[in-house]
Amino acid sequence: MTNDKVRRALRGISGVHVTAWKADGEADWALTGRIVRGIAEAGIHNIVSAGNTGEFYPMTTAEVERSHAVAAEAAAGKALVTAGIGRSLREAVATGRLAARAGCDAAMVHHPLDPFAAPQSQADYILAIAEALTIPLVAYIRSDAIGVTDLIRVATHPNVAGVKFASTNMMLLADCVRETQGTSANWICGLAEGWAAPFHALGARGFTSGLVNVVPARSLAVWRALEAGDYDAARREVDAIAGFEKLRTKYGNGANVTVVKEALGLLGIDVGPVRLPGLPELNAAERAELRAIVSGWGAAKAAAE
Repeated sequence: MTNDKVRRALRGISGVHVTAWKADGEADWALTGRIVRGIAEAGIHNIVSAGNTGEFYPMTTAEVERSHAVAAEAAAGKALVTAGIGRSLREAVATGRLAARAGCDAAMVHHPLDPFAAPQSQADYILAIAEALTIPLVAYIRSDAIGVTDLIRVATHPNVAGVKFASTNMMLLADCVRETQGTSANWICGLAEGWAAPFHALGARGFTSGLVNVVPARSLAVWRALEAGDYDAARREVDAIAGFEKLRTKYGNGANVTVVKEALGLLGIDVGPVRLPGLPELNAAERAELRAIVSGWGAAKAAAE
């Protein structure tokens, strides 16, 4: 897969698929594959496997590798597939190479969680992985600790297809976009639909989404409005999903994946609970709120048709 093709896909929607668990806690790869297939057939441009919505950190390395292979097969060329990788440098490189052999088009390196990681060394970590892989890399930045100079080093590396910028520090993003004009840098909103419009206004293109697991058409409506430069329409589309996204932010974002999984359950797709340390399930009041949101979308009817 060429870097340019991956870059174009990143300027669309990067949908992060969930991982389904069986009653015994083991992965349900058949159901996970069906979910990926549905996202691809809906027209989502890039599917991220073993992302945070896919519970990357609660998964074993073997499960991460299997997730990549399942997603690549299920997407069947209808969408690009980006493999989430990370942890130690050696693990990230090894997993990325396996993902390439499994048919993934790119790799996304998760933001390192080491509490003692130096900002410039975090950039070096990403660049070392970019140098070691033959498939394009997406850099996932979840902190504003890394300064503009180091972010530019990452963004302009020949094998970095894009930077998934997931910090709310809009001044930092503006500086990065300004300082990389005319270069190969490709800035993407890493904070989903709710932040896509302000990111777009500053020069970032494309966004990530967990909502695509439930109602991909709503994510696509946001993207199309932004592509048309219609911020009023984009705001209306975001307003329609605001309750869902707000519910995901509860418990310091601990309910993020839980809300997506329980919404799928309301549509008759049982993907199991979220593994610890995520929130395993919503309480009764939260579930009732979610049911009202999903019913208001008519998603249950659409899923049955």
